[in-house]
Amino acid sequence: MTDSTPDGTLHLERTVRVPDTVSPHAQAVMAAGCAMLDDRLAHPQRMPALGDAAAWKARIAEMDAAIVTGFAAGAADLPASVEATRIADVDVFVITPDGADSGDDAPVLLDIHGGALIAGGGEACRLMATSAATRAGLHTWAVDYRMPPDHPYPAPLDDCVAVYRALLEQRPPERIVVDGGSAGGNLVAAMLLRARDEGLAMPAALMLFTPEIDLTESGDTFDTNAGIDYVLVNRLTESIALYAGDHDLTDPLLSPIFGDVTGFPPTFLQAGTRDLFLSNTVRMHRKLRAAGVDAELHVWEAMPHGGFFGAPEDAEVALEARKFLAEHLHA
Repeated sequence: MTDSTPDGTLHLERTVRVPDTVSPHAQAVMAAGCAMLDDRLAHPQRMPALGDAAAWKARIAEMDAAIVTGFAAGAADLPASVEATRIADVDVFVITPDGADSGDDAPVLLDIHGGALIAGGGEACRLMATSAATRAGLHTWAVDYRMPPDHPYPAPLDDCVAVYRALLEQRPPERIVVDGGSAGGNLVAAMLLRARDEGLAMPAALMLFTPEIDLTESGDTFDTNAGIDYVLVNRLTESIALYAGDHDLTDPLLSPIFGDVTGFPPTFLQAGTRDLFLSNTVRMHRKLRAAGVDAELHVWEAMPHGGFFGAPEDAEVALEARKFLAEHLHA
């Protein structure tokens, strides 16, 4: 059943099947994820009051535990050396996948983790960054930036800029690529806006994996994929409020989609047709192209936010990312 209002708003009841156009592995992952949607939609996770720091820390700990559980098994199959260190007074994981060059002249990936702008630190950061480093096949600096509730905006962005500045002291920009997924995509794009305004050189390339590039969450797929994306079931309204406080969400350093991206490096963007953040990715691609930036968009069939967790389609994402790096990063 469908009805509409004079302004074009649609009210739908529909059946959305698991398609046979993706791999059997992806179909199985989708079936398992969708089987849990009824309960998750009927009993949404209630977020704490903004001023309740203790409750937020407990909730963030739950989120971190879920990330660790999701990434731990796969990370065990990703051989890499990992060193926890401090760079520019910021916690950083330095990761070298087996076979990657780590010499003084080696190219470096600067990785900014996701986690709804509030989670993904510590062990979760290490595991996600190991996955990102292996996907790129590069020596990697992963920024374990400060986060709310103790360190809201702009502290996380300050940390990312500080580490990028430190990396530029060790490598020429043509030996640097930066990437971020989800909330990390927001931070890495905001980092480049600030870096450019502060006179820092742009890196050789940028990779944005399903980025939360618009904290107003105004894009089309926040409606069309609501209840379809079984990874991101709901908008990030509460965590955005915790991160941004009273700041204007249209500020480009909070929502880079509203910034001037002139001069950005060649950019790889990835999302899926069931991704809540698909509109973010599509809109950022068009904005980059309009500014004269070499930008390529990759959208995978039926993929939710973050991928299929080990299906062949995820290997395709990694292959396309490496092709992009081979073209744009001077190795």
